[in-house]
Amino acid sequence: MDQYKKDLYEFLKQFISDQRMAKIEEIVGLRTRYITVAVEDIYQPHNASAVMRSAECFGVQDLHVIENKNKYKPSKEVAKGASNWLTLHHHNHTENNTLSCIRELKKQGYRILATTPHEKSHMISDVDVTKGKIAMFFGTELDGISDDVRAEADEFVRIPMYGFTESFNISVSAALCLAELRKKMEESDVQWQMSEEEIAEVKLEWVKNSVKRVEDIIEEFNSRNGYSKI
Repeated sequence: MDQYKKDLYEFLKQFISDQRMAKIEEIVGLRTRYITVAVEDIYQPHNASAVMRSAECFGVQDLHVIENKNKYKPSKEVAKGASNWLTLHHHNHTENNTLSCIRELKKQGYRILATTPHEKSHMISDVDVTKGKIAMFFGTELDGISDDVRAEADEFVRIPMYGFTESFNISVSAALCLAELRKKMEESDVQWQMSEEEIAEVKLEWVKNSVKRVEDIIEEFNSRNGYSKI
């Protein structure tokens, strides 16, 4: 993190209670980028927000939002401020945002896992988390994962079911998968914590989101210290 951000972080900390800073320090150490979540064309705000909330609750830092047909519109009532603590990546600038997201994640070393009852798959509990970083893909409420995800996925997983209904709601599926993957990740010997640089960057964003009228305060900081950027 450059000196400007370090100085800004120290300046903004004075506007936050010791209790909130202690919470930030505690939570950031539990955050991970070893697992990430990608959602594709979710059109119901309730479901979009529930997935976001589950990702945040399970300590997943990054949420990738693919917008081919539907714009991602989380519900504030359901998300409960989860967006303040996540790093959101919107994929909406290419002809095929699904493929561009997948290729970007694979370039970063992620395995693409998709939930589907229709492909040759294994139980989510059987996923080997030691094989590398995991990007968990969830499709639309009606159709599930797209053909592009199906063609590019490295593994297909399913969730145990004991009733007549074919599948869980997308938000429930996300919560169940993340609970299992988080547990397996913590029980393994993989290095799942974020780097010191990543932690510093995330803490700065969290501090910004914790300060009221932060834009005005940053402007004052820049003016006082001769900085021109915000």
